[in-house]
Amino acid sequence: TLIEEAAERWPDEPMLVSRQGDTATFGEYRSRVRAMAAGLHDAGVRRGDVVTWILPTWVDTVVLAGALSHLGAVQNPIIGIYRHREVAFCARQAGAKFLISPGVFGGFDYGAMAADVAAEIGDVQTLVVAPGSFPTGNGDALAPAVEPAPEEVRWICYTSGTTADPKGAMHADQTVGSFPDPMAERLDVQPGDRYSLVFPFPHIGGIGLLFMALQRGCTHLLDEAVDPVATIDFLSAEGCTHAGTGTPFFLMYLAAQEARDTPLFPDLKVCPGGGAPIPPALHARLVNELGGAGAVSGWGLTEAPELTNGDVTDPNEKIATTEGRPLPGVDLIAVNSSGDRCAPNEEGELRVKGPQLMLGYVDAALNDTAFDAEGYYRTGDLGVMDAEGFVRITGRLKDIIIRNGENISAQEVEDLLFAMTSIADATV
Repeated sequence: TLIEEAAERWPDEPMLVSRQGDTATFGEYRSRVRAMAAGLHDAGVRRGDVVTWILPTWVDTVVLAGALSHLGAVQNPIIGIYRHREVAFCARQAGAKFLISPGVFGGFDYGAMAADVAAEIGDVQTLVVAPGSFPTGNGDALAPAVEPAPEEVRWICYTSGTTADPKGAMHADQTVGSFPDPMAERLDVQPGDRYSLVFPFPHIGGIGLLFMALQRGCTHLLDEAVDPVATIDFLSAEGCTHAGTGTPFFLMYLAAQEARDTPLFPDLKVCPGGGAPIPPALHARLVNELGGAGAVSGWGLTEAPELTNGDVTDPNEKIATTEGRPLPGVDLIAVNSSGDRCAPNEEGELRVKGPQLMLGYVDAALNDTAFDAEGYYRTGDLGVMDAEGFVRITGRLKDIIIRNGENISAQEVEDLLFAMTSIADATV
């Protein structure tokens, strides 16, 4: 497995470093994965069981992902902004047997919510955990890791799109693991580089970065909750080379640099971007004030993560104004309103085939409209591709709100407002 291979290649090199003080080398990560897998097995987790987890970006959370993979469980990671309604929907539809959550975190009682969700949907075992208190057991007595079939569902990742309820995208290890290495190639990620992972790890982008560390030997810098001062100081002290991951973070970095007389990130290579287009003026500020290649962006969806990415060697004008070119193996087309393929620089809906494309939705009825007659996935994003293959996102076919890089369905908000008896009419 990737975990075993990485531990053999870089046993004593740091893999995970957290602002909260927890660390793990690649060798230690393997040992902790085995021990946690044994503990979870003792708790009843078996191959094929769906395990829903909603957890902060802890080192133990990253270990959990490896441990569940070792056991062959189907993982359903949920981002922390979801609450009872969304968590209950996801866990019920995914068929969760276990629901793992923190207790009180960030002023919210996730443990109480998990208990309420379990009582509502039934036949779900809850585990409330904190750093250092995850289940552990005798890793040496554990059976070898389960090797999945190429199209075996191992991940169910929910996304808020244009529908009223979240949509569960089913992924295999092969789909999630196909994009991190070529993405890292374009971002010049080398063994020993220090990559920021201070956004929610349960996001499919976080899962991708776990694969990236195991594939490339880089170190991830973690923080359980972003603080505009302490997080930035931590990344600076740890010699961050890849300071992601979107406009809110980039603005914090620039504000921190303005308050310093010395470089914030002396070894900075690039600011990887995603979640929403980066303004060209912001990219220029990053280059001029922080150094490196600036905001090198990528574009993708939960259903098909990281379809395109810029390259640190691309011309500055392309880095500033596009989401880069398709990754290897990605077949990306633009289709106009008449259903014809677009010419270069003609706007159309972007549709895709590729190795990172999901296996389908949990709700199979959604697949009928998700794919066109040729088998291309309809992303719903409007964009243009130039003659060199560089992609620029220009809009959406349907309304989507983007908040800190996360999609929110306008229809979902409207439906909730209409359900309130005190509201006569609403539009979002």
